[in-house]
Amino acid sequence: MSTETASAVPPAPTEVDARAGAGAGASGLTERDREVLAFERHWWRYAGAKEAAIREQFGLSATRYYQVLNALVDRPEALAADPLLVRRLRRMRAVRQRARHGDVLGTEG
Repeated sequence: MSTETASAVPPAPTEVDARAGAGAGASGLTERDREVLAFERHWWRYAGAKEAAIREQFGLSATRYYQVLNALVDRPEALAADPLLVRRLRRMRAVRQRARHGDVLGTEG
């Protein structure tokens, strides 16, 4: 009986499961992946701070949203879906990383 109870409770889905699930379209992106890309393309249309819009639209903290976004922009499916946006986001991330590490032009001794 305890075996039935244990098997009746499905395991919590992971992000990998979500990507591989029914939500993934022909592009290999889930609906949420496509929504995140669309949000990044047009986030300035939302009134208020971006963080508030993230919480309202996705139900995620800003930290979690940016983790999802960073993983998404590294995926070839995202690049295929919106190459201009994904390249811009990758460039912006690289600039932030260089600035964080002091590799900005003119700061080396």
